[in-house]
Amino acid sequence: MAEHGYELSEDERFKLYLSNTLEPDIPLQTELPISHDISEECALANKVKHQDPILVIMGNPPYSGASENSNAWTEKLLKTDLDGAQSYYSIDGKPLNEKNPKWLQDDYVKFVRFAQWKIHKAGKGIVGMITNHGYLDNPTFRGMRQSLMHTFDEIYVLDLHGNIKKKETSQDGSKDENVFDIQQGTAIILMVKGIDTKVKRVSHHELFGLRQIKYEWLDNNQFQAKTYKELSPTSPFYLFHPEATGNEHYLQWKSLPEIFPINSVGIVSARDGLTIHDTPNHVRKTINHFVTLDTETARMAYQLGKDTQDWKVGLAQKDLNDSGLDDSNIVPILYRPFDIRYTFYTGVNNGFHCRPRHDIMKHMIQRNEAFVCSKRVEGSHAWNHIFLTNCITTNHSVSIKEANYTTPFFIYPDEHKDDIFASTDRQYNIVPKLLDKLSNQWPQFQPEQLFYYVYAIMHSKQYRERFAQYLRIDFPRIPFTDDYELFSQLAVYGKELADIHLLKSSSLSPPISRYQGSGSNDMVEFIKHDEHKGTVQINDDKHFEGITPDLWNYHIGGYQVLHKYLKDRKGKSLADPIHYCRMVTALALTIEIQARIDQIIGNVIQ
Repeated sequence: MAEHGYELSEDERFKLYLSNTLEPDIPLQTELPISHDISEECALANKVKHQDPILVIMGNPPYSGASENSNAWTEKLLKTDLDGAQSYYSIDGKPLNEKNPKWLQDDYVKFVRFAQWKIHKAGKGIVGMITNHGYLDNPTFRGMRQSLMHTFDEIYVLDLHGNIKKKETSQDGSKDENVFDIQQGTAIILMVKGIDTKVKRVSHHELFGLRQIKYEWLDNNQFQAKTYKELSPTSPFYLFHPEATGNEHYLQWKSLPEIFPINSVGIVSARDGLTIHDTPNHVRKTINHFVTLDTETARMAYQLGKDTQDWKVGLAQKDLNDSGLDDSNIVPILYRPFDIRYTFYTGVNNGFHCRPRHDIMKHMIQRNEAFVCSKRVEGSHAWNHIFLTNCITTNHSVSIKEANYTTPFFIYPDEHKDDIFASTDRQYNIVPKLLDKLSNQWPQFQPEQLFYYVYAIMHSKQYRERFAQYLRIDFPRIPFTDDYELFSQLAVYGKELADIHLLKSSSLSPPISRYQGSGSNDMVEFIKHDEHKGTVQINDDKHFEGITPDLWNYHIGGYQVLHKYLKDRKGKSLADPIHYCRMVTALALTIEIQARIDQIIGNVIQ
C-alpha cells in the first residue's frame, strides 16, 4: 500500500481476513501454538460476516461433493427459509422430496447460498461467482434455482461447459475443453438485486471450444446484457439453460410415477460376487458353504472386504440361517438386459442383501411384469434407459451409472404374502383417477393396454430424440391420445416388445444368428466383431453369425447389449450359446418394431 502513498497507522490493519465462510461462529479449538492467533482472526472475520449490509460478494468457491463444511449452521443455511430466502430443499411451496439430495451439500452450493442470504438481507447487492455448472439443469437443484429467482432481480449465466465427465463436445462436434484442470464443467453467474425492474430476468450465454478460445473471449468481452439470451424458467424444473423450442408441452404430460405410482430403485446387494450367480445350483452351493464358515474365514474365502455400516458378514450369515436356507428363496434376478441370474432372496434389510427393496420386490417374485427405468441420465448419452422384466431387479440392471427404478404392473396385498398369487385382490399399479378416466372414455379399454402403450412410447426414436433434453433430467413424461385406434395399436406394439424382451415371443424362432465353429471349446477368450462379415468371434474356433453393426452397437441404457453379455463371461464357457442367438434376434425385432412405432407416433407427440 505504501507504493500507492498510504501508510497504515500502528493500530490499523489491512482489512483482509483469513477465514472459512462456512465455519460456525466459534471455531474449533486446537492445541497448535498459533491457535490463539487463528481464533482471533476468525473472530474478526465473523464480525465482517455478520455485518450488514454486505453489497458485493464474489469468488471461486471450492467444488466438493464430499463437503468438509457440514455442521448445524450449514444445514440451517440450506434447509430453512433463512430470513425469507427460500430453502434449497423446497420447491413451489412443497418439500423437494429428492431421494438422494447429496449434491445440494456440495461446498460451492453452500457458498452461493451464503452469498444469496447476505444480499437478500441487505435488500440489494451483487453476487459474481465461477462454480461447477451442474446446478444449471440438474433436477436436484430445482429448489435452488427457484430460490435464486425469488431473491434476485436479474441473473446472468455464462456456461463455460468443459465437462469431462459428460464428455461434452462443441456444438459442431469438435473438442470442448475446461477452463481449469478439473473434470466438472464450470459456469460464471452474475446476480443483481435492488434494481428498478418490474420483471425478474434470467439470461444465458455459453462458450464451447478449446480453453484458449474461451480465455480470449473472456479477456476481450466485457459484460453486456444484450449478449445473453433471456430464459423463462418455469415449474417443475426452473432450468437455467435454454429449453428446446417447441417442446415445452412435454412438461405438461404425466411423468411415469404420475401414471404408475408404486416404484423403487432396484436391489443393492453390496456384494454381487457372493449374492448373485449364473445358476440356482451355484447359489445353493454358495449359501450352504458360506454359513458354515466363521466370519473372518468367510470374509477371506469370498473376498468380501471390510464390513460397512449397511452390510456385515455376520448379519448376512444370520439372515441366511434365519431363513432356513429354503430353496424356494432362490429366485431369478435381472442382472443386465437379457441377462437373468439367480440369488437367494429373503427381503431382510442389511442381511444377505444390503438393500433388498422388499416393499417393491415382494410384488415381483413371480407372475408380474415391470418397467426398469432410469430417472435421469448422467452425461450427454442418448436416452434409451428402459427395459422390461418379470423378476426382481438390481439397482443397475439397465445402467451402471444411474440408479434404476422398478415399476411393477400389479400390486398384491400383504395379507396374502404366503400365497399372494392365489389372491384375486391384486390391483393395477395405476393412479385410480387416470384408470377411471380411461375406462369411462373407452368402454373397450383394458388396463394392460396402458402398460404396453407406455412401453411403446418410450421406445420411439422420434420421442427419444425430440425430448432428449428432458429425458436426461427426470422420469419420462408420457403423451396421451384421444384416438382409441391409435392408442390400441401402440399398445399392441408395446406388448410385442414386452414379449420379445422377455424372450417368450414366437417370433424369436428360428433365431437370425447362428453359433458356428468346430470342437467343444465354448470359452469366451476374446471378443472380436467383424462388421463386414457380421460375425463375433469368441475364440479361435467359435463365432456367432448374423450380427450387423446396428445390432452390435445397440444400447439399452448404459450397456452395449451384445458386447456386455460376452464381456461379463470372459474367461468362462458359454452355458447356452442359443440364448445369445435369441438375444440378437430380439434386438433385430426391437429395431423393426421401433420403426413401426415411429410411423404412427407423430400425432401423439406433436
